[in-house]
Amino acid sequence: MLAQLRPALVLFVLLSGVTGLLYPLVVFGAAQALFPAQANGSLLVQDGRVIGSSLIGQSFASPRHFQGRPSAAGEKGYDALASSGSNLGPTAASLVERVKGAVEAARADGVSGPVPADLVTASGSGLDPHLSPGAALAQVDRVARARGLAREVVAELVRRATEERELGFLGEPRVNVLALNRSLDAAAAKAAAR
Repeated sequence: MLAQLRPALVLFVLLSGVTGLLYPLVVFGAAQALFPAQANGSLLVQDGRVIGSSLIGQSFASPRHFQGRPSAAGEKGYDALASSGSNLGPTAASLVERVKGAVEAARADGVSGPVPADLVTASGSGLDPHLSPGAALAQVDRVARARGLAREVVAELVRRATEERELGFLGEPRVNVLALNRSLDAAAAKAAAR
């Protein structure tokens, strides 16, 4: 029995070392060497302080900023520890009421015509950092009014912030809300300095 147990234990220790230590260290080292920003969470730093991640949505309550998708992650939304959808089906009364309320709020903010779905519905994770270009453009009038900027200036910021499909055919065009709000803040500061 010892003759059979010894090779099994040696193989167990060897494979544990390779798959549990060596392989993770190699992957970690390669990620840090080749893609350091992505490996560390794609964090955005401003004035030496981390202000967010380009991969995680966050709440913007001020009318002076573009708002992202509603979040169902956690009680207050955008809680990365509680990332999940609401699990409410399309016929759930609470979901219908929440969407109706969000549509009314969008209308009160000046959105006319069809309200883009991503302004009133949460993503599957509740942490999506992106909006469709249409949803961002639907907020241009409100943001321009609140900032005292020309509508064309704000619309141009949205156009510049629009990321195209990956490789020309994967996914949809999208706007990172945090990046758009940072460029908006910079444009407003530049306009105020004049």
